[in-house]
Amino acid sequence: METIQTFLQKSAFKRFIIFGILLFVLYLLRSMINLILITFIFSFLLNRLVNLITRKVKLNRKVTVLIVYLAIIGLLTIGISKYLPIIVAEISQLVTQITVFYTQQHDNIIINYVMSFIETNQISKYLEQGFTFLLKYFSGVSNIAIQVMLSLILSLFFLLEKPRLIEFTSKFKNSKIAPFYNEIEFFAKKFVLTFGKVIEAQFIIAIVNCGLTTLALWIMDFPQLMGLSILIFLLGLIPVAGVIISLIPLCTIAYTLGGFIQVIYILIVIMIIHAIEAYILNPKLMSAKTDLPVFYTFIVLIFGEHFFGVWGLIVGIPVFVFLLDVLEVTDKKVKV
Repeated sequence: METIQTFLQKSAFKRFIIFGILLFVLYLLRSMINLILITFIFSFLLNRLVNLITRKVKLNRKVTVLIVYLAIIGLLTIGISKYLPIIVAEISQLVTQITVFYTQQHDNIIINYVMSFIETNQISKYLEQGFTFLLKYFSGVSNIAIQVMLSLILSLFFLLEKPRLIEFTSKFKNSKIAPFYNEIEFFAKKFVLTFGKVIEAQFIIAIVNCGLTTLALWIMDFPQLMGLSILIFLLGLIPVAGVIISLIPLCTIAYTLGGFIQVIYILIVIMIIHAIEAYILNPKLMSAKTDLPVFYTFIVLIFGEHFFGVWGLIVGIPVFVFLLDVLEVTDKKVKV
């Protein structure tokens, strides 16, 4: 009996129970998961940006926050009003162009073999789902716009009142729910230092990859450049697999433009950009990321997509790294 009581009083057991309760609460809030994740990502990334600006320019924090948010709202307004119809049209043209390519007959043996391989492994199905997802999100502006605006407002108030929020929240340390609060604080710190850092690194890598790839596609005179840029950026948020998936539409368009020579050119470009990511960006930005084997990466992505859809592809690896850190699987210290 004493052994059972001792076991129940262990901090590890309490932590496990509280972690289970938090997961159950998140499950109950699954309908709001988009809002929760977008708000966290906005808050984390913009907090890092505000901290960087205040260190470099020595501006008042609240003034910096307001300037950053006004700039973001201005850019979103211009983008939605001016460029959204163009993006929707270009993505529709991309879908049509790729669909026509895969439905028509080809005389080339290699092309027929590649197409049969893609069909056998249902890669075209996943690609079609990806394009449908893009088209649906950019066409259904009202739903995503409401979520983005709510997330922006919540993250704005969070950043404006961050010192006050920290001070107020710390009062729970001496309250009757102190044990529960201490465990939540533990998980929150772990979550920010792992999930947040990996998401930040993925965003920076996706932006750099998108910029370099778009420049190369512009030099190679690719059509629907704006739609392709957004596709490359979103796929760049998916670790490892994003590069492989992006090759399918890029190689398809390259073949229709200039045959195998153009496909070889695009493969060389992607290899160079991937080398820059692997040998320059990843070592500098992914210090928070455990060196996961490629097999583990793909397993996490497959299960993440199965259970959580597109969000699972984007946040699957950060969540897995967070769980490894909580379980103390890695001995690496996160560099903030």
